[in-house]
Amino acid sequence: MMDRIQAGQRFTPVVQPGQLSRQPAAKNAGSSPGQLSFQDILQGKLIRFSHHAENRLMQRGLQLNSEQMGQLETAVSKAEAKGAKESLILFKDVALIVNVKNRTVVTAMDGNQMKDNVFTQIDSAVIIP
Repeated sequence: MMDRIQAGQRFTPVVQPGQLSRQPAAKNAGSSPGQLSFQDILQGKLIRFSHHAENRLMQRGLQLNSEQMGQLETAVSKAEAKGAKESLILFKDVALIVNVKNRTVVTAMDGNQMKDNVFTQIDSAVIIP
C-alpha cells in the first residue's frame, strides 16, 4: 500500500518493531589517539584558535599536525586539571599561549620569536618534548 506524499505534508514512515536493530557502538571505535570522540566534542574538549592566533600561524608559516594537536589537547587538559587559566604550551619549535577555560589558542610563535620574548599574563607552562 503506497500512500502519496504531497508537498507540505508530513511523512511518518511506519516501522514494525522487528525492522530496527542497533549495533552497540564501541567507545572511540576507529579513532586514533589524537582524535576526539563525539562525546568529547559535545563536552567542548576541542581546541579552538583565535583569529589572532590563526593570523600568527599563517604569517610565521607554522602548522600543527594531527599528532601535535593531540599533544596540545592533552596538555590543555593537564593544565585544566591543575587549575590553570592562561598557559604557555611549549613544543620544540612552537610556543602557544592558551586560554585554558575556553580551550582557545590566543597566540602562537616560532622558535625565533620565543628567544626574544618575555611571556606575561600566564599562570602555568606545559612543555611537550
